[in-house]
Amino acid sequence: MAASNRAAKNRAAKPAGRIALFAALIVAAAATAAGRAQAQEPYAVPPARIIVSGEGSVRAAPDFALITVGVTTQGANAKAATDANSRAMSAVEAALREAGISDNDVQTANFSVQPIYANAGVSSNSPPRVTGFAVTNQVALTIRHMASIGDVLDRAIAAGANDVGSVQFLHNDLSKALDPARTEALADARRKAELYARSAGLTLGAVSWVVEDRTNAPQPRVFAARMAAAPVPISAGEDTLDVRITVGFDVAR
Repeated sequence: MAASNRAAKNRAAKPAGRIALFAALIVAAAATAAGRAQAQEPYAVPPARIIVSGEGSVRAAPDFALITVGVTTQGANAKAATDANSRAMSAVEAALREAGISDNDVQTANFSVQPIYANAGVSSNSPPRVTGFAVTNQVALTIRHMASIGDVLDRAIAAGANDVGSVQFLHNDLSKALDPARTEALADARRKAELYARSAGLTLGAVSWVVEDRTNAPQPRVFAARMAAAPVPISAGEDTLDVRITVGFDVAR
């Protein structure tokens, strides 16, 4: 009789144990799924009650310039065109050194040898005919003394440079030059946020977060080569540097 009672109790305990084990497995699976979902969830925007953009700008004179200077020559064959180009380019580089340009500030930017084709008639079925070759050699110059840009170009052109590309004015420490614009952008954002807070009957709190958008970098200014004897007039002037930010503010009722 006692044995039969124990057997009955064991049979009753087994389903309860199975249910408890099944419930534990469900809880563990749910926890694992929640952890994975949390790990895969993209970063959310930090909480804030008022989110506005701010803009600022500053005028700053560039510190140095990048200029492309080169020589393009033609010849009956590739060797003749290359030899002529090498002689002319050597003269240009010598003139650059005389103008005070360091060898470290001269870097080859482009060298190409291209065939020159005869202009075949529209009705002609014959393939284009090579009549010569053109060789181009260009160097990128870093000019650190802004007042000498015109003199450097004058010397290069007088020495034989006939291929002058863009003149790009740049800033040695662009991030530092943008600092006044950043301060102005934050003040602009705060002004807007205060206006919205007053209109909504709220009290503006502290800055919760700031995101700086991509700034507008100065664009290259393109000048054509001048073969005249008059000095090349180059004016660096000032660049307008812009900053745009997005700011989140806390508020209180």
